[in-house]
Amino acid sequence: MAAPNKNNRKVLGRLSLPERTFIADALRTETVGGVLLLIAAIVALVWANTPLSDSYASVRDFHIGPASLGLDLSIQHWAADGLLAIFFFVAGIELKRELVAGDLRDPKAAILPVVAALCGMIVPALVYVLTNVTGDGSLKGWAVPTATDIAFALAVLAVIGTSLPSALRAFLLTLAVVDDLFAIMIIAVFFTDSLNFAALGGAVVGLAVFWLLLRKGVRGWYIYIPLALVIWGLMYNSGVHATIAGVAMGLMLRCSRKDDEQHSPGEHIEHLVRPLSAGLAVPLFALFSAGVSVSGKAIGDVFTQPETLGVVLGLVVGKTVGIFGGTWLAARFTRAELSDELAWPDVFAVASLAGIGFTVSLLIGELAFKDDTAMMAEVKAAVLLGSLIAAVLATVLLKLRNAKYRAMVEDEERDEDLDGIPDIYEQDNPEYHLRMAAIYEKKAAEHRRLAEASAARSAELSPAGSGEDTGPARRS
Repeated sequence: MAAPNKNNRKVLGRLSLPERTFIADALRTETVGGVLLLIAAIVALVWANTPLSDSYASVRDFHIGPASLGLDLSIQHWAADGLLAIFFFVAGIELKRELVAGDLRDPKAAILPVVAALCGMIVPALVYVLTNVTGDGSLKGWAVPTATDIAFALAVLAVIGTSLPSALRAFLLTLAVVDDLFAIMIIAVFFTDSLNFAALGGAVVGLAVFWLLLRKGVRGWYIYIPLALVIWGLMYNSGVHATIAGVAMGLMLRCSRKDDEQHSPGEHIEHLVRPLSAGLAVPLFALFSAGVSVSGKAIGDVFTQPETLGVVLGLVVGKTVGIFGGTWLAARFTRAELSDELAWPDVFAVASLAGIGFTVSLLIGELAFKDDTAMMAEVKAAVLLGSLIAAVLATVLLKLRNAKYRAMVEDEERDEDLDGIPDIYEQDNPEYHLRMAAIYEKKAAEHRRLAEASAARSAELSPAGSGEDTGPARRS
């Protein structure tokens, strides 16, 4: 029999322990943020569909900020352009970390999430375009269904209580990071109408100063926060979407550790800023963007207008087929193989989660239809409905696979020697096997003692050794 090819790499195989720990910590924060995001979206929908809807519109459209600096913005604009810059700052750090320490560091490992993310954006865009070409609709919203909302997807996991193995969770997170990168590129390239080169030049100079200060090891929030605000303001006035400033600054942080460091500067800052992003920035954006009027007629219109139908089909069908197909293609035409612990239905179930497009999809919907407020509201409703359908589909599929997931997670978590390290990571450690041998020897000795005690009790109770005739009494 031919020897196995050592160059083959397992797709979605077991993570290293440090990477698994990092993923678990990141996902805990993302899950909490996703639940808050879900709550904020529900509050927005209720607020916008009650007799208090006028107050919602008044708060959302209230303008505040220095007009002399070009920053007299509505509350909704501050949430979309300002608070989401914090979200994209964290996304920039995540991307940088993946590039220097995560799956994207190794080109062989990076090909899977990159191909899956690309296919997961191209296919939904094609679905939208085909729907609108055949239905004579507008092509402006082609990019709306291309984005995945990782926080919302993880919130669904938290709500339904599904136990995903760490490899699938890491795949979902890495996929979302790559997805965010391409979404940022789409926003920068396709949704910049005109450029103010003076403001753009100022933003570039500010970014250069930011990078230089980081290179020199200068510390102090009182330096970086004012500088970041200046860079953001200049980027906003340049015509390029202001969130690009956030991701640019995130990418500049060092995410590799030196010998004397427990955490890199990027990891430390991400740890500090992530709760602000997940717990405040994204929920507030959802609160002031998800409040659309929902009625039976509005829901019906989603399935009759090509623009909104294209968004729904792109999220529900395009995302799932694109990501699953991209993963299969990467495994089919490279040396990668699916992990022995997983089956392709597991990958399909996770791919369906990526159809939950919320934060960035709503943002792109606002940018694509900013000149048509009626269509903007209908596209937002389509994003919400498409995300809901994708969430329900993912819930059903994940529940069907839940028993297998639970058994896999139990194997990952088992720690019989109680040393704080799961046993699955210690199979090549001789000391682990010696500890386990001692544990089993102790258990064997205890079972032998119990067996001997049980045998002794049985002997005491048995009349066989008394020498008396226990047969029927003989007649005299």
